[in-house]
Amino acid sequence: MAAVHGAAARLRALGRMVGERAAAGDALVFLGDVIGGPPGGEAREAGIDSGAALDAALALRRQILALPGARACDVAYLRGAQEEMWSKLSELQFAPAPRDILRWMAHRGVAATLETYGGADALDEGARACREGPMAIARWTSTLRQEVRARPGHADAMAAIRRAALTEDRKVLLVNHGLDATRTLERQGDAFWWGGPAPFETILQPYGPVRRVVRGRAAGHPGVVERPHTLTLDAGCGFGGPLLCGLLDGDGAVLDVLRA
Repeated sequence: MAAVHGAAARLRALGRMVGERAAAGDALVFLGDVIGGPPGGEAREAGIDSGAALDAALALRRQILALPGARACDVAYLRGAQEEMWSKLSELQFAPAPRDILRWMAHRGVAATLETYGGADALDEGARACREGPMAIARWTSTLRQEVRARPGHADAMAAIRRAALTEDRKVLLVNHGLDATRTLERQGDAFWWGGPAPFETILQPYGPVRRVVRGRAAGHPGVVERPHTLTLDAGCGFGGPLLCGLLDGDGAVLDVLRA
């Protein structure tokens, strides 16, 4: 499942399609950025709701895990840039320039998630806390964590987020945004969600045993871009485009692409 960016209605619609096609033995990977979205009023006008999107993702997870023989590992949520920033937000009181960091994150999608868990004034409240100092920031971020815990399943889902997903035979690697092909999986750091030193498109050979690397977010939202050893799925969901879900075989070849 490509980046959702809080587009809950699209995820619910696509979830129904996936549910109709899913069969025993299938696995589902959310490729990060379930939450987030365009900043401020743009998110409200687009119907972006990070909390509702996460609810829809949890509902689809339950449906997949209800299939005969399903295992808990058959559904995975990957860490995207939005989930990474949301996680770092809880440590904002330790940052050297918290107000600048909050502003930077807000313009990159966190503002939409703040509205879900803190209301329309959450960003202003955070900026005010930054002016007042670390103790005020800690109280503000604690309130946000409480709001996350108040939503059934949300805290557990965020705690279970994975850095990447690898098929059991190691033929297909699934990531949010990028890969540093010069490093091992264990040494990727934040390349999975911020990108490696070289563009994703320059991966022109297998990455060790991995035959194909699949990502769900790309600059410019190019849609479906399939190359011999990479696959991009991102048509701009949350920014006016459809949400994509690729149906892949065991080698990462595209069997079909669902859109909503």
